Amino acid sequence: MAKIDPDKLTGPQKAAIFLMLMGEEFTSQVYKHLDEEDIKRIGVEMAKIDFIPSEVAKRVLEEANIEAKDLLSNLSLSPDEFLKKSLIEAYGEKGKILYEEIKREVGPETFKKLKKLDPKTIANFLSNEHPQTIAIILVHLEPELSGQVLQLLPEKIRGEVLLRIALLDKVDPEIVKDISDALEEELKAVGGALGRKIGGAEKAAEILSHAGRDLEDELLAEIEDENASLAEEIRKYLFTFEDFINVDDFAIQTLLREISTDDLKLALKGASEEIKQKFFRNMSKRAADLLKEELEMMGPVRLTEVEKAQMNIIKTAKKLEQEGKIVLSRGEEEFV
Repeated sequence: MAKIDPDKLTGPQKAAIFLMLMGEEFTSQVYKHLDEEDIKRIGVEMAKIDFIPSEVAKRVLEEANIEAKDLLSNLSLSPDEFLKKSLIEAYGEKGKILYEEIKREVGPETFKKLKKLDPKTIANFLSNEHPQTIAIILVHLEPELSGQVLQLLPEKIRGEVLLRIALLDKVDPEIVKDISDALEEELKAVGGALGRKIGGAEKAAEILSHAGRDLEDELLAEIEDENASLAEEIRKYLFTFEDFINVDDFAIQTLLREISTDDLKLALKGASEEIKQKFFRNMSKRAADLLKEELEMMGPVRLTEVEKAQMNIIKTAKKLEQEGKIVLSRGEEEFV
């Protein structure tokens, strides 16, 4: 089971954990006030959870201003059953359909087995597959793992694989089933997927961000020769809000002078505790205390609103970088 880091929880993860802690009846009522896209995104995170450590439960409940009480013991939950029951309670037959869509989006058990292999083993296994097949498989893995696998693939196919990931939209379930059946015999660890949007520029960027900066520049140059607009779209997603953790304090302070308070509040509402503290440290104590108080008083906000605010801040940061006023870094990148 993957360990949940309480300092790196995303908005959807927090929402999923919070709802599981609050129970099926509460969750079914919340679903009625969300659109299907938000429900699916939360449901996907919920379906990935096997175990909620007490520290994580406490952190999520504290952010929601709810007393943890006897919920603070380690919690071992059945997310599948919880997700299914809460959706059916909220939507009846439609809830069953949503549940099946979410389960297919997460991928079958055989995909979970593939995720447990080391990157080199996966790369060796996939190296002789068609680039389209490799692309479909990589978008079902965690971006960090996919980025590592991309590094280890034969140089002659890496650019083609990333290009196909960026161009992926909906995949015919029959095609994915054929891939599943073929790989099952060899690895016994890969399964099918739902005919849904599984790739795209954002997914390509997410995977590429874990493949190393040198390879990033090389592959983007290859894609730019084939499709300049697609290369530019991928570049837009290569810096995420969580990457601000690696930006120096001077840049954060400069950025704070250029962004709106409303955007900052919404952006931090869905950010990890680590990112929140990064911004608080670069504000005056009075301003930080006021912002913390406002965040505590804020009610639930849509994930789409949080992401829009985060993107506004990222755009401002990139503009400042283009003007030479700040330097942005990502991951283990260093500047001298």
